[in-house]
Amino acid sequence: MQRVGDARGLVLGYVDALNTVDAAMRAVIPSLERLADVLVLVRSHRIINRSWQVGTYSYSIHGAGCRFVSDNGIEVDVDFASDGSEIFDLWRLRWYGLSLLGPLDVADQDLRTAV
Repeated sequence: MQRVGDARGLVLGYVDALNTVDAAMRAVIPSLERLADVLVLVRSHRIINRSWQVGTYSYSIHGAGCRFVSDNGIEVDVDFASDGSEIFDLWRLRWYGLSLLGPLDVADQDLRTAV
């Protein structure tokens, strides 16, 4: 059962990391009302680059989402729904786990159980 516990911790860690990214981005770009607004700023050319360094994070816009990488290499990739809510899947959770300082590779089935 430890594997499911690891998967649950990974999911909670991802959500916590996403909240940390949100707070860090809002601190540097006060006009952000929600994290999805990064896409709006890029597409409206108020932030010209699709990739940029903001505080301790770099970001790279892709399609409907964005990948954020902290200065210590932890990656949080997220897509945004049309209403601005965050969307993530097993691939994004796995990528986050592998980017941790002590990488954590969790099986898809364990992640499905944890989610």
